[in-house]
Amino acid sequence: MATFHTMSEALILLGPTGSGKSALALELAQRRNLEIISIDSAQVYRGLDIGSAKPGAAERAAVPHHLIDIRDPAQRYSAAEFVRDARTAIANVRARGKLPLLVGGTMLYAKALRDGLSDLPAADPAIRAAIDADARRLGWPALHARLAALDPETAERLSPNDSQRIQRALEVTQVAGMPMSALISRPASDRPRLDVVALLPADRAQLHQRLEQRFDEMLTRGFVGEVRLLRQRGDLTSDLPSMRSVGYRQAWVYLDGQTSHAGFRDAAIAATRQLAKRQLTWLRSMGVDCSIEADSPDAATRLVQRVDALQGS
Repeated sequence: MATFHTMSEALILLGPTGSGKSALALELAQRRNLEIISIDSAQVYRGLDIGSAKPGAAERAAVPHHLIDIRDPAQRYSAAEFVRDARTAIANVRARGKLPLLVGGTMLYAKALRDGLSDLPAADPAIRAAIDADARRLGWPALHARLAALDPETAERLSPNDSQRIQRALEVTQVAGMPMSALISRPASDRPRLDVVALLPADRAQLHQRLEQRFDEMLTRGFVGEVRLLRQRGDLTSDLPSMRSVGYRQAWVYLDGQTSHAGFRDAAIAATRQLAKRQLTWLRSMGVDCSIEADSPDAATRLVQRVDALQGS
């Protein structure tokens, strides 16, 4: 059983989509007998496998993974629920004498876990209905622009089409009378002590090329068929958070007949690149304990050394 000689309760490996963090985490977990906790807002949903780059059966058999396939895609999953579930998973992994390795790219979840969630105001049905009415009339990009004027810090981190989070940010700002970013930045108690490592690409152009190649591989593996099966359930809509995940949103539009296959591919790749850009913005603002170049030949070795230091090896 491991003995922990530092104050850190877990190691977090963050990075933009396509940076190779999942493969690196798997190697690290196997070399040091760790358990992986996913920080991914798409991988929580059952059936979102190919498009979310979810670890396969062989990978999950080799290393225990947590917070994957814990929600039906018709359900919603919030940052607060993630914090609750991640804290439970961290405690359970440590109780088994292992170091938890949290891996992913949903930066809102990572920040909420590390910095804590302030007591945000409860939902206000009347305000939410008014926001939704404006969205139907003006479109979510227009409401994103409205949010940018009220809370530029939050708006910078959100896609102009992220309806769920734009709605919540505008609602909180109106109810609280101050930007949501100001409320979230307030210190919170009972936060886990985490060692945060960022996996950063040295060459943005190379990352973009990798993202394009990875999406084409997803198409070859049957991504469109996966989304078609999800649509055939009959209880899913394009407004659900699961179906607004990058790639799934563009596939939905394609299967609705609103774009060509080539247009769908281009839109999905562009959205994935925009996601990577937002993730890097988050990382710059969060502050991390250590940064590692994604394609560095000694990336795995440096992570092993960090785990050994945390475990007192």
